[in-house]
Amino acid sequence: MKFSQIVDDLGQIISRCGDCEVTGISSDSRAVKEGDLFICYKGLNFDSHSVIDEAIRRGAVAVICEREIDFQIPHAVVENAREAMPKAARIFYGYPDKNLKLVAVTGTNGKTTTTHMLESIFSANGKKAAIIGTLGIKYCGKIISPELTTPDPIYLYSILADMADCGVEYVFMEASAHALALGKLAGLHFEVGVFTNFTQDHLDFFGTMDNYARAKLKLFCEGVCACAVANSDDELGRKILSTHKRGISYGLDNPADVFAIDVDLKVDGSAFILNIFDELYEIHLSLPAMHNVYNAMAAAACAKILGVKTSVIAEGLIKLKTVEGRLEHVARFNGADIFVDFAHTPDGLEKSLQSLKSLCKGKLYCLFGCGGNRDRTKRPIMGKIAAKYADFIILTSDNPRYEDPFDVICEIEEGLKDKGKPYVTVTERDVATEYAIGLVGDGDILLVAGKGGEHYQEIMGIKHSYDDKLVIKSIIGS
Repeated sequence: MKFSQIVDDLGQIISRCGDCEVTGISSDSRAVKEGDLFICYKGLNFDSHSVIDEAIRRGAVAVICEREIDFQIPHAVVENAREAMPKAARIFYGYPDKNLKLVAVTGTNGKTTTTHMLESIFSANGKKAAIIGTLGIKYCGKIISPELTTPDPIYLYSILADMADCGVEYVFMEASAHALALGKLAGLHFEVGVFTNFTQDHLDFFGTMDNYARAKLKLFCEGVCACAVANSDDELGRKILSTHKRGISYGLDNPADVFAIDVDLKVDGSAFILNIFDELYEIHLSLPAMHNVYNAMAAAACAKILGVKTSVIAEGLIKLKTVEGRLEHVARFNGADIFVDFAHTPDGLEKSLQSLKSLCKGKLYCLFGCGGNRDRTKRPIMGKIAAKYADFIILTSDNPRYEDPFDVICEIEEGLKDKGKPYVTVTERDVATEYAIGLVGDGDILLVAGKGGEHYQEIMGIKHSYDDKLVIKSIIGS
């Protein structure tokens, strides 16, 4: 594709010069290949204008930037190259989204499970469906390991282009607050935007809950999604419903278009009667806990307005046996049930513990930690939550990143040490897991929380192979 063709369609050009054939596109100077268009901008912590020379040495033939450069190479200066990047990628990859029906799911918790429910429903409806999210990218037999919840724009559009070529019809993607705040989804139009809930997370990046909320709301701005499906039991969800021109509500405690009655929660799943636009249908889930009833209502509402029959929605939901690391039952040992969950926020941990507490016939054990170099304010809050519901707590390391794991544990400990609940601190996560499993007996439940489906532990910039499920299975010999 000609550089001029990309620039002509891009808009917001301040100045431009030269033309050439572009065979690829990159915003990472280290990944530039011969023939690439290099897009650079002043980011939050780094200004990639400083590495234009490196990109050229690696084969860049053109540049999109935010100020005039001294290099004799075709280039275009734009007002905001970060905003231009997804638009340029969309142009380069031939507007692949035009051949796909896109659904975005945002919210603090529940995004992954909701997208997997939707994929299962639409597969049951005979449609080729794809998932993009925290657990990776999945379509047409292809599984791509996760990097980010929402991929960076250039990679995202390359994937969308391949999905379109493979005949994918529906794409269900998680829209992270970071991606929305940084404009990574600019130019995409969604058939439906789904909102799950809004609770504390990512304050290390956003600073305040108001800033975090504004990022979520970007998905529901004019022209971004044709329909909004939102949780009426959530304050931000009600705001979305009151402002979007086509809002569909789901919930249990407030009036809603989609709601559930006669909810029966068990360790191995749940059942309820779904009222979906006044049509009643019995639903069975293999996923336990009330928050998964909410996720199912969200998925059902979205599927229904996209034309799926209620009977097929029910079929798709029952076919989904598990979602990796999302309150996943991984073992039964010594009469106890062991669950792994991604719960890494105060609300996520509380919902999982609250659900398991109601189902537990013995003692409820909770093993968890908090991520290093992330929102520190939630650490004592999560400690307090664990003390509220669990009978015994094991504090350990999560992804310490560049922090001392012991320091992170001490900050969690501040929230529970005066609550009267017994607890221990064991820094090494595998040792802590073995200790916890040694405690459980008949009727007990152990929740191993924080990492869920992650297959690594990040320590000092290195991702070491680690999987809670594999560690558990190794310990119990299964």
